[in-house]
Amino acid sequence: MRTYKEEYNYWLDSAVIDNKTREELESIAGNEAEIEGRFKAMLSFGTAGLRGTMKAGIGCMNVYTVRYATQGLANLVISKGGQIGGDSPEGNGVAIAHDSRINSRLFAEEAASVLAANGIKVYIFDDMRPTPELSFAVRETGSIAGINITASHNPKEYNGYKAYWADGAQLGPEHADVVSAEIAKIDIFEDVKTMDYNEALEKGLIEILGDEMDEVYISRVMETSVTRKYIEEVGPEMKIVFTPFHGAGYKLVPEILRRQGYGAIIPVKEQMIPDGNFPTVKSPNPENTEGFALAIEYAKKNGAELVIGVDPDSDRCGAVVKDGDDYKVLSGNQIACLMLDYIITMRKELGTMPERPFVCKSIVSTVMANKICEMNDVKMFEVLTGFKFIGEKIKQYHETGEYSFIFGFEESIGFLGGTYARDKDAVFAAMMMAEVGCYYKAKGMSVYEGLQELYKKYGYYIENTESAVFEGYDAQDKMKAVMSNIRADQPAEIGLKVTGLKDYMTDIPGFTKSNVLFYDLEDGCAVAVRPSGTEPKVKTYVMAQGADAEQAEARRKAIREAVNKLLEA
Repeated sequence: MRTYKEEYNYWLDSAVIDNKTREELESIAGNEAEIEGRFKAMLSFGTAGLRGTMKAGIGCMNVYTVRYATQGLANLVISKGGQIGGDSPEGNGVAIAHDSRINSRLFAEEAASVLAANGIKVYIFDDMRPTPELSFAVRETGSIAGINITASHNPKEYNGYKAYWADGAQLGPEHADVVSAEIAKIDIFEDVKTMDYNEALEKGLIEILGDEMDEVYISRVMETSVTRKYIEEVGPEMKIVFTPFHGAGYKLVPEILRRQGYGAIIPVKEQMIPDGNFPTVKSPNPENTEGFALAIEYAKKNGAELVIGVDPDSDRCGAVVKDGDDYKVLSGNQIACLMLDYIITMRKELGTMPERPFVCKSIVSTVMANKICEMNDVKMFEVLTGFKFIGEKIKQYHETGEYSFIFGFEESIGFLGGTYARDKDAVFAAMMMAEVGCYYKAKGMSVYEGLQELYKKYGYYIENTESAVFEGYDAQDKMKAVMSNIRADQPAEIGLKVTGLKDYMTDIPGFTKSNVLFYDLEDGCAVAVRPSGTEPKVKTYVMAQGADAEQAEARRKAIREAVNKLLEA
């Protein structure tokens, strides 16, 4: 195994790297910290794939690390018989998509070229597409795997590589471990096969996916609509501001809203242009209020009832709703509860609720959803963070028929309402949020007023997610130290008395081991702590409830202050 300095020199001496990469490497000569950061270790390939800043080096996102990871995936596909002429019962070929980020198209084509050189059929979209459409396309094309080049809502310096399996969900640990092991066995330059992209096209090894796939995908998303009753009543005049944050949702989200019958869709023109530099926002994340500043200006100018924003790869959906003369940014938990109550209420009313319906959410998402399900006789399943785990539950019960999936969500604004995909879908979420808006508008209420009614019905719940950000190439080491320190000195109180602890690094039935600490607190409150799998952050989740809004907020504040002190220890 080479040292970081030996790895750096290996790249410099390689005849494979291009001149631009060599010049970049030469520019950091003598900068030991930078060289160590880039070459100390390969980007970790896990269930979230790869994600990092776009620089030269094994610890960064570049053409060579993309090829390297793809060779590892190719080896897995071939071992399962998923190549041309293979005999895999799971499928053959690999579907590829990408977002609007810098180098995303380049990385997608490089991945396609590696797969083609390995005798694996490739289905690649002609341009950027929403992440959930890639999940859908894996199954629609009969592929054994999928690749999506995206870094979701990370800053512009980042890009990433998500790998999917035949079920349309991201790779599970068993497959990710194989890819990681295959990568470890091969040389990043000598053992990676590749071929000219255009040659692969001419030979039929690569097939382009276009509008025809969009049409099938949109039709399947529209099938998850609960009812057209309220859309027909108020949809034509309902004013909806939409922003894709310069990303892949610029086309299909407005299209599905138009097809559903909304007549007043107001695009944020400055943000409708796909641009990996994300010039109009500090961060292209619809979880952040700041990102909606321009959209809210549009809403105020036009008197819009609803603002919908989707992140650059269009798998997460945020919403802003009118409250008198003001606008309120909803949390992912609030959006989920609005959708969930609407879906259950209307399906019951219309007689379209399937037998033994179930909902699935991550363990760090609001327990208000549990209460909604409990009061409506709907089964709730909880899984670890990562939509692939929700996808696994969908697959499990789709095969057994024991339960029927009606809704899944994560508090980080990820939602899905159908089995056509196995990943969160902002195209679905935008459609459903607009439908919720019509439901309340037809009742003479705003969505915000509707949310207050839900609190009166189910109880007052307030959640708060914050992240401790770690800088530098040793960020992962710092995050590990924080989690180790908390485990070594378990608190008896975190704002409220601790009544129970689940450490998901231990064996908990039904759950894969994961670096998550979940504390049950008195009065039905809770705290979860986990390092992010894709960013240098330790995320903390506070879940509070109370007899009224004031009590719930007082508990949330006390818990949050204690959590922040816990991270400092």
